[in-house]
Amino acid sequence: MSMEVAIRSIQHYMYCPHRWGLLEIDKAWAENAFVTKANLMHDRVHDPERSYVSKGKKVYTSVPVYHDLPEYNLYGVTDCLELTRDSMGVSINGSAEKYRICIVEYKPTKPKDNKYHEEDLMQVFAQKLCVDYVFGSDCEGVLYYADVKKRVALPLKENFEMCDQQLRQLLKEMRRNLEQGVIPPIRKGQKCSGCSMKDLCMPSIKKPKDILDEIRKIQEAEECL
Repeated sequence: MSMEVAIRSIQHYMYCPHRWGLLEIDKAWAENAFVTKANLMHDRVHDPERSYVSKGKKVYTSVPVYHDLPEYNLYGVTDCLELTRDSMGVSINGSAEKYRICIVEYKPTKPKDNKYHEEDLMQVFAQKLCVDYVFGSDCEGVLYYADVKKRVALPLKENFEMCDQQLRQLLKEMRRNLEQGVIPPIRKGQKCSGCSMKDLCMPSIKKPKDILDEIRKIQEAEECL
């Protein structure tokens, strides 16, 4: 049986394999304003008691999902599942009604130059595999950006084969590093300015003091006494 992988860790790995290694292998962690903002938003979403009906849709928050076939062996929790009545959909828990399922993943900030980040797309794709495996569906997926209060539909179905191949390769790399206890090196050109792990990953090093210069300063101070 292959090693279990948390869906959320796929996003970390794609963003920066070195950062992922510090988190998963060294168990290091640090927060900054971006992380705090995202955590506060997800705390509001991830509440199992906050399931409700909105605009004719059944909405379920904090839904645990998994996919235990060896090539995936994934687990995680979706931010939100929206169920819309659809005769071509699936039955949920033996219900007479059938529903079309849509994953809603919440993000604090919309990218400036793209509709979405590739690592966010892959995170939701992994969620789709799990949701479809659990419910027998062919669900859709969207990202909701809190700063602009807009949704972006993700091309999960039309790019299924490409995403699936990429995900399997990522999982192989991640499991190999985990089994060997190897933290990947920092990638060339990695953008680190907004990373919460920057100080742990690349701590600033103060220039060592010149010992002779310090002795000279002490002697000069003594002469002035």
